[in-house]
Amino acid sequence: MDKRRVVVTGIGIVSALGTGTDKSWENLLAGASGTSTITLFDAGEYPVRIAAEVKDFNPEDHMEKKEVRKFDRFIHFALAASSFAVEQSGLDFDHVDRERIGVYIGSGIGGFRTIEEEHTRLLSHGPRRISPFFIPATIINMASGLVSIRYGAKGPNSAAVTACSTSSHCIGDSFKIIQRGDADVMIAGGSEAAITPMGIGGFAAMKAISARNDDPQRASRPFDKERDGFVVGEGAGTLVLEELEHARRRGAAILGEVVGYAMTADAYHITAPPPDGDGAKRAMEIAIRDAGITPDMVDYVNAHGTSTPLNDKLETLAIKRVFGDHIRHLLVSSTKSMTGHLLGAAGGLECAVTALALRHQVIPPTINYEFPDPECDLDYVPNEARKATIRYALSNSFGFGGTNAVLLFKHYAE
Repeated sequence: MDKRRVVVTGIGIVSALGTGTDKSWENLLAGASGTSTITLFDAGEYPVRIAAEVKDFNPEDHMEKKEVRKFDRFIHFALAASSFAVEQSGLDFDHVDRERIGVYIGSGIGGFRTIEEEHTRLLSHGPRRISPFFIPATIINMASGLVSIRYGAKGPNSAAVTACSTSSHCIGDSFKIIQRGDADVMIAGGSEAAITPMGIGGFAAMKAISARNDDPQRASRPFDKERDGFVVGEGAGTLVLEELEHARRRGAAILGEVVGYAMTADAYHITAPPPDGDGAKRAMEIAIRDAGITPDMVDYVNAHGTSTPLNDKLETLAIKRVFGDHIRHLLVSSTKSMTGHLLGAAGGLECAVTALALRHQVIPPTINYEFPDPECDLDYVPNEARKATIRYALSNSFGFGGTNAVLLFKHYAE
């Protein structure tokens, strides 16, 4: 039996480059940086005082005021990004089978801010002062739950939690759900809001994030020799995935096609990838094989590209091992250089960006690429966006615990 084809009909983005897909995309192509000094809390005593905050976001634009108070910021972002994607898709929920529409939105950390605030309230005022909304405000699957409630989507409903691979797993699993016939439409992606005292403090304690406090816009510099860690970002990225014939019947604009997905484990270390990049390599190979194509047909890789010394070096090695001689023709970029690292939402945002790159046939740059690293020697589309012919594109996501997710997208043509 032929596999059902799965297409993208809606894209929703909330990022440090702007609330709304068009605004974020325009700033990506302009090579803008979303990193600045932290304003969400007083980070004056922290070793790291920079992050990629979403500064133009008003949750009351996307939900009622009384609902805003009930739920964590990561849920606000998920609802907004999903509404952008659904609006673009043109789905009319009064004229579709809602039992065939699902939601799959994850988060790596979930309601961190609310957990911190309620814990402080517990210590200060005792257990009777804990909000009755504390648990639903913070649990990770509530983003999927509230989106499904908003639209009456009664199909598959779930949430992955796989660190920095989270939303790529959500999108990939949704692709397979539609492909095998268990749903016709999935709203999929991820959301994160971990720019909090404990979030920044924890990553700083690991020495995983950049301490370039005096020059924040140049802090995230994937593949550059002077990279010193990632920048914590926040926001959400969601896609409306749809079975091709379902989309055609309702006259939807088709933005791209999902054709391959893979998930692997490094089985090596809690944070470090293996020295041969094996887990990432196998994930890319399996995604390409799942699509039934060969590596030389891939034109672009939206890299995980965190701006950490080890990750960037070993992702480069893994890409070389997958693509061999084709590496001379392959374009690679890390949009984390502009958005920061959205942790569990990174893959959702980057899948959205990959779909947009295919749609518009232009590749966002890797900004802050100034000092070449001999161990990172690919074409990273440095500093300026580039027009290109893109037939197939990969989006890579690799998470703590050695969990890897890769999606393969195709330029859609009738």
